[in-house]
Amino acid sequence: MPSDIGILSIAPHVTALGVGLGVGLLIGLERERAKGRHPSAAPAGVRTFSMLGLAGVVAALIGTTAIGVAGFFLALVVTAGYLRNRGDGSAPGGNGTPPGLTTEVAMLTTFLLGVLAASSTVLAAGLGVVVATILASRARLHRFARQWLSERELHDLLILAVSAFVVLPLLPDVTVDPWDSINPRRLWWLVVAVMSIASAGYLVLRTFGARFGLAIAGLAGGFASSTATVLAMGERAREDPSLTTIAAGAAILANVGSLAQMAVVVGSLAPDLLSRLAYPLLAAGLTAACWAAVAAWRADATAVPTRLAGSRPFRPGSVLQFVFVLAGVLLLTAIVRAWLGSGSLPWLMVPSGIADIHAAAAAAAQGVASGQIDPTLAAACVLIAYASSAAFKCVLAYAKGGKTYALRVAPGTLAVLAAFAATLWWTMK
Repeated sequence: MPSDIGILSIAPHVTALGVGLGVGLLIGLERERAKGRHPSAAPAGVRTFSMLGLAGVVAALIGTTAIGVAGFFLALVVTAGYLRNRGDGSAPGGNGTPPGLTTEVAMLTTFLLGVLAASSTVLAAGLGVVVATILASRARLHRFARQWLSERELHDLLILAVSAFVVLPLLPDVTVDPWDSINPRRLWWLVVAVMSIASAGYLVLRTFGARFGLAIAGLAGGFASSTATVLAMGERAREDPSLTTIAAGAAILANVGSLAQMAVVVGSLAPDLLSRLAYPLLAAGLTAACWAAVAAWRADATAVPTRLAGSRPFRPGSVLQFVFVLAGVLLLTAIVRAWLGSGSLPWLMVPSGIADIHAAAAAAAQGVASGQIDPTLAAACVLIAYASSAAFKCVLAYAKGGKTYALRVAPGTLAVLAAFAATLWWTMK
């Protein structure tokens, strides 16, 4: 019996030691291969990193003092090694340029992961895999940062990161107005969602280029703004009338991105309303995709409009404009609803849908979330807003692309609207 108790008491320590050793081996194998390619660049290999992982676990098991002493000694060794390499002028390329700090930082990281393994083996193992993957992806990461990623794209990526990981956590998750309609965190979460969706669409377009022509450009543009895509495609059709059919199909396909964004907006504010709109949104999206496929089959795309291809994932000004319009619509809707009652909401959806269909849908979802309107009424309000938005797109298509383009866009837009309305009616009866 005592022996069984002893085995059980040391089992967690054995697991931690195994994880520390495994992390050290994994990172050490990668560094060993790097050392094989450039012997002067990587003084540490499999054995060194394996012992560092074990040393971290042992230090953590001994206590805080051992962690401090071992960490200080390791820092001295790493610093001395780096200064020696710098004095020798060694570098990965062996061309006399100053050496990097990758191996030295990896040594400290391995030791710290060993320390972490003593208290959280799963987290330490996962982070070890991440570190090894980053080290092994050196060439790909350098090529991505220096050749594939432009300065403007990097700037927008940083804006997205700051918005998601700095601004969003700092915002209060409570309403800040007397009408209980403006929640800063929820509004900013929608901003982050719009940026992310637009970036994903841009990535698809950037990756595949002109391979799928106007259709993929229309889909990517729809993630940012389906109305803007209708306008841009109209310009393309006016410049080259032979592309009118495929441009109109791409404009219809933009509805897929717009519907996906609407699902995100509604789902983030009122999941109950999203459950009512899930099938209508799916039916409308499939209709738009099929309509665009027929257009692509009837006419070949010969070029991608540069205005849609663009040079940045999203425009921060447009996104901020979106959140201000959204906040204004939410506030105005709440004020009018408080003044006239919930029965006034359907009438507000007509101008709201023209201004921003997602803002209108968010207003309806906010009413459901606050318990002021019924999900059935809110779903009908979304339909009204979508109808007004569709009508506005048809008018814009005629104004920007001419009669022929409008006659291609209008039937597809109305078909998408009909699919949405029919499916909503079928699910609500």
